[in-house]
Amino acid sequence: MATGGAGEERVTADPIGVVAHADPGLFAQLERLAASRMVFFAGLPGTGKSLLTHQLAHLAHARGRTVHLLQWDVARPAIEASEAGRRYPVRDGISHAVVRVAAGLWAREAIARWAARTGPGDVLIGETPFVGHRFIELARRADDAAEPHLSAPSCRFVVPVPSREVRAHLEAERERRAAQPLHAREAEDAPPQVLRGLWGAVIEAAQALGLAAGGGTGAPVDPAAGSPAYDPATYRVVYQAVLVHRHYEIVPLDVILPTGALSVYAFAIPCVEVVPTPEEAARAVGQVEARFRGAATLDATVARWWEV
Repeated sequence: MATGGAGEERVTADPIGVVAHADPGLFAQLERLAASRMVFFAGLPGTGKSLLTHQLAHLAHARGRTVHLLQWDVARPAIEASEAGRRYPVRDGISHAVVRVAAGLWAREAIARWAARTGPGDVLIGETPFVGHRFIELARRADDAAEPHLSAPSCRFVVPVPSREVRAHLEAERERRAAQPLHAREAEDAPPQVLRGLWGAVIEAAQALGLAAGGGTGAPVDPAAGSPAYDPATYRVVYQAVLVHRHYEIVPLDVILPTGALSVYAFAIPCVEVVPTPEEAARAVGQVEARFRGAATLDATVARWWEV
């Protein structure tokens, strides 16, 4: 990946193409989304967000759009690497709660700035995991400059919902790429134990929201994890509940796309990455520190990430 520029944006370009044609329904949905002003793919790691981001970026570029990217896995490390963020290091592969909340506060400000300085020829494509308080601020209503843009029909939140078979394939590919990466960022993908923990957080959200009657999901138990296995229906309804204040749509993923030679982090087109500057990171971390005076209060807020 080639990078350049300064401040909050970097330009990236790499040779790779489009594979979404293998699923005509998916391709048609992405083609329609390519006309949007902003598109955010929401969901767990290992559900196809990065792949759809990659594919949509190429389709939007083919329409003559200038593509900008706002991604959790790019913004979050920038905050962690800043002087302010280094006070809150990663533990057991999980970002500190202060960093997670700071990233969301920064993202809202970044979206407002982006919308103010770009025109209809520009498109912002993002990834918003939500689970575990990762960019959940973008799903919540707030009285700020970002809200009119986030609540506009031209801003779409898209939830890829893989079938059990596709989810299993995506997880296996993630493990394989972690060992034999085609791109440097693949080695940094969430490991299997983190994926299992995040799925557990979705089950907890379903139960808290009353979406899993009797405390169960109806899904079979995963023997390795000792908890309910991935269930597309439970996954879908939790993210629908989280996105109640946004224009959203579901993308069923039932076809395994031919991605064997493709890295979702390599682009054949120029993309402008929106990332926090050290000054922006410091301001966001400072906002979190001022808002949450005690670790217990912050941890309790982050734990109930699904409350919007």
